[in-house]
Amino acid sequence: MTVTTNLFRHVDETLDFKAGQTIFSRGEYGDLMYVVVDGEVNLIDHDGDISEVVLPGGMFGEMALIDSKPRSMTAVARTDCKLAPVDRKRFSFMVTETPYFALHVMQVMAERLRQRGG
Repeated sequence: MTVTTNLFRHVDETLDFKAGQTIFSRGEYGDLMYVVVDGEVNLIDHDGDISEVVLPGGMFGEMALIDSKPRSMTAVARTDCKLAPVDRKRFSFMVTETPYFALHVMQVMAERLRQRGG
């Protein structure tokens, strides 16, 4: 069980997306990251290729909360999915109060950068 699975297993606020629905697009500015509670999400790179499939317990969109730059990928629901949105205030609280969450976010970002050759 991942850190995010434990932290978000009883979350009250979720957003539902249908398979094929765009969650956010590359180039948009964002003020939310998401944790997949149920379903799967495709992260699509600038070439239109699926860079990663985010499964339940996984997160995406975290970079927008860290650097306030435009989204670097497009996120599309691969299946019907339920996502837990995390805004800047909640993100900051979780990073401060839950060190393992902060480490998990860094691990996810490092892995994505390695996959991109960064």
